[in-house]
Amino acid sequence: MKRLLGTALALSLSTGAAFADTVRLGTEGAYAPWNFLDDSGEVAGFERDLGDELCKRAALNCEWVTNDWDSIIPNLVSGNYDAIIAGMSITEDREKVIDFTQNYTPPDPSAYLALSDDVDLAGAVVAAQATTIQAAFVAGQGWTLVEFATPEETVAAVRNGEADAVLADKSFLDPFAGQDGLTMLSRMEQIGGGVGMGFRKSDTELRAKFDAAIQSMKDDGSLNELIAKWEVATQF
Repeated sequence: MKRLLGTALALSLSTGAAFADTVRLGTEGAYAPWNFLDDSGEVAGFERDLGDELCKRAALNCEWVTNDWDSIIPNLVSGNYDAIIAGMSITEDREKVIDFTQNYTPPDPSAYLALSDDVDLAGAVVAAQATTIQAAFVAGQGWTLVEFATPEETVAAVRNGEADAVLADKSFLDPFAGQDGLTMLSRMEQIGGGVGMGFRKSDTELRAKFDAAIQSMKDDGSLNELIAKWEVATQF
């Protein structure tokens, strides 16, 4: 899905999260339909439903913690929570710092939203959320990239003329298409290797429990049902 590690981080702490009474799940809470805060301020969305079910299958007591995207990996490493479940794509750069479960969604197509369907991307200003796989892709093309801290700001940049287009997960951009003249371009990008849960490298036992729970949901079809319910990606 969207995300890419921007800079190298310190070595993981040797926190024994697998033996904690409560497992803390860290998410962004600002990337619907993957994760967002509902009217009561509670974490909701595809990953809330998924995380709760995984904890049930792994027989773990879990609680949810929200964290800004740009510091979500450093704060996992620092021990502020025990796992990341936040629409995070599995990438080689991130695997240098943290470990992942198997993916719980296939790669989500990345799409462009613009005010015109004839935007020349090579000569355009393209917005993306900072430290995401989309930002890295735009930079790698040699295009003009403008980065923002939150996904909502990337869409606003197109609306107000600060950017010509935004590149983000299609599932995130879909609700904005058709609003205020915004249109989805026909071009799409397939970036990243699917979305997984992130763990400190020391927490091998905890990661294995969630990995097994994800596999069980794949085996009985319940993971595909959840993907279809929230329309976050193609099914397995």
